[in-house]
Amino acid sequence: MTENMISTEDEFSPDVSLSRNDAHHCYELQVGGKVAVRSFFRDQPGHIDFTHTETAEEFKGQGLGKVLAHFALDDVVASGKRIIPHCPFIAGYLRQHEGYGQYIDWPEDA
Repeated sequence: MTENMISTEDEFSPDVSLSRNDAHHCYELQVGGKVAVRSFFRDQPGHIDFTHTETAEEFKGQGLGKVLAHFALDDVVASGKRIIPHCPFIAGYLRQHEGYGQYIDWPEDA
């Protein structure tokens, strides 16, 4: 392995976990057991409606929201449901990342 093969941007933390928390109607990204980012949703017949995303103050600016968005959106697609992005963060993520277009039902106010 050469020096150029590893970058500080590629550091892996085994303390990061992603999950869907149905009791709280959100997807969660935890770092070291602390909830860092939550993306809240309403589970509707045939759809997951993302309402808002919150990042804990100590974790802002680290790109963790994007990691959670990718996980959550892939989970929705795998479940066979469609995405309704009322959440501005999720809507912005979808506009910047191709591949989800056929699974989105854009709300009128988006």
